[in-house]
Amino acid sequence: MKILVSFVSLIAFLLVVLTGPLYKYGIIELATVFAGFKYGIFTAVTALVLLILQIIFRRKTLTLASVAITVVLSMVAIGLPLSMLSKGKSVPPIHDISTDLVNPPEFVAIAPLRADAPNPVAYAGEATAAQQRQGYPELKTLIYSESKAELVSAVEQAAKNLGWELVNTDTSEGIVEATDTTAWFGFKDDVVIRITDNGSERLLDIRSKSRVGGSDLGKNAERIRDFINELDSILAK
Repeated sequence: MKILVSFVSLIAFLLVVLTGPLYKYGIIELATVFAGFKYGIFTAVTALVLLILQIIFRRKTLTLASVAITVVLSMVAIGLPLSMLSKGKSVPPIHDISTDLVNPPEFVAIAPLRADAPNPVAYAGEATAAQQRQGYPELKTLIYSESKAELVSAVEQAAKNLGWELVNTDTSEGIVEATDTTAWFGFKDDVVIRITDNGSERLLDIRSKSRVGGSDLGKNAERIRDFINELDSILAK
């Protein structure tokens, strides 16, 4: 009984955790990921039910280690998918975020890399902009006093510090394009930063867009915030 309960909880854990790497390396499709989540939760619940039955009828076979392993593995298998579901419900179901919603920065060098992506390179439109205004009202154009060249250099450094892959830099145009790959699933999200002159000031806009998925679970907005914090930290030195 003890071995069975631990084995079922391990299966539940693997059904959830392994979906990321398997998708990342092209072994399974996104639909299979969601199926893995569903069956992982069901299996984890089964493991916990079996554990309760063991506590009731076979208490002498219990060990602290086996109980701990079953509970931890089962809670991970249940918690990860449910936390993602909760996150998805708490943020707008969009995947294209920009600090300039009227004239978003355009992808140029990155456009060919997205040729086969389900989400097109063009901006998602006013419906997305309206949802962003409601969900992320704090994301607006940034204003700096540094020169365009100084900002481009700082932007490149911030991108590198965040682990992004630089795709293109055009200092004269004030454009930096990069790709960020998520750790667990290997989702590729693209970023373009645009710096324009406005008298003695520089206006900086950043756009982050997922290649796949209707909802980004708030990842693109989070990425923009992380970038702004990193850039401001570099410029403050």
